[in-house]
Amino acid sequence: MIRSLRVRLMIGAATLAVLFMLALLPALQRAFSIALENAIQQRLGADVATLVSSASIDGDRLSMPEHLAVEDFNLPESKLLGFIYDRHGKLVWRSSSTLDESVHYQPRFDGHPDLLTRTRDDNGNEFFVYDVEISLLGGKQAAYSIVTMQPVSEFRELVHGFREQLYLWLGGALLVLLGLLWLGLGWGFRSMRGLRVELDQIEAGERERLSDEHPQEMLRLTDSLNRLLDSERSQRERYRNSLADLAHSLKTPLAVLQGVSENLAGQAQNREQVQVLQSQIERMSQQISYQLQRASLRKSGLVRHRAPLAPLLDTLSGALDKVYRDKRVILERDFPAKLSLPLEQGALLELLGNLLENAYRLCLTRVRVSARQQGGGYELVVEDDGPGVPPHQRQRILQRGERLDTQHPGQGIGTAVVKDIIDSYGGKLELDDSALGGARFRICLPG
Repeated sequence: MIRSLRVRLMIGAATLAVLFMLALLPALQRAFSIALENAIQQRLGADVATLVSSASIDGDRLSMPEHLAVEDFNLPESKLLGFIYDRHGKLVWRSSSTLDESVHYQPRFDGHPDLLTRTRDDNGNEFFVYDVEISLLGGKQAAYSIVTMQPVSEFRELVHGFREQLYLWLGGALLVLLGLLWLGLGWGFRSMRGLRVELDQIEAGERERLSDEHPQEMLRLTDSLNRLLDSERSQRERYRNSLADLAHSLKTPLAVLQGVSENLAGQAQNREQVQVLQSQIERMSQQISYQLQRASLRKSGLVRHRAPLAPLLDTLSGALDKVYRDKRVILERDFPAKLSLPLEQGALLELLGNLLENAYRLCLTRVRVSARQQGGGYELVVEDDGPGVPPHQRQRILQRGERLDTQHPGQGIGTAVVKDIIDSYGGKLELDDSALGGARFRICLPG
């Protein structure tokens, strides 16, 4: 399927131009043939007039000079033939050019106007015939048919030559027309390229709205896109404000419940109920954090973000090194220093933070982060030298909608957030064994 609108229009215009040329060719050839036949008729008519002016009546007999004014009648190899027939159709005179020809023609004597007709000789060669019936010759009463002939082969050669020239010139004209159409479409689609540049700038976060400097036919589209951008921006802002309000409103009741549970923990008879209460409070806090993260990290529909990997990894590793300073974890890096991933910075920070926290917590001494651009997308890998993930647990972790936290309260939230972020960006998460000995999380993101 051809996806380029310019190529589609070019193919459509070229098809119409070719069809027009094909329809024009027969019309031009027919017009040329008619004009050529008219020219031949006029020439043969002029030759008839030459014969009439040269003829005279001597008594009751026709007299013709030995040499005619039109030299073609006098040459045996000439293709211009002249004949004169009497009223009974008997040939009474023929030009010298007819000595080698065997044309058997019978004049009409039907009183019709002079017309250009055709006849054939004994060899099947075709001739144009111009027949003029006269009743006066040299001022005397006479009844003769003056006939001039010319081979049709010459006419066909001219038509064939004209057809070749016509094909050549129309073919050249078609190529020039297609070139001009391509240039015209390029000029017409310049505004489309401008719109594409502005959309790229919006995706890169360099501008917020489309400009009004576009053709009138595209203003409705640009206005609709601007309204969509404004709506998305305001909706995202409302989401953030609502989430902030929700987090603030839930933080205080949970803190109160936590304080009450601590007060009750001092009474021995309430210790078992307090443990249940604290466990549920912790689970509620984790679930609220998880749902807030899911909503806040939703991918934007029009703006395409990019976040540098190295600075975020520096921030995360610095914090985790302090938390797990007793382990003395060695973090290995394998990616270009200026590599950026197609994620919003907050999404990349949350995704990488959860994977690194799990790697630091479960590793022995080594964690490795590698990333590279491959094809039209990106690959991010986080692996460690810890115990890894049991094979029977991997499929359930990676399956959409399955989370370990549904069966083990308080655990698995980080992996679920990672999976949701990757899914929202159209990516893929794979889990297998690492060469370091532990788990290997491999993330594939579209470019």
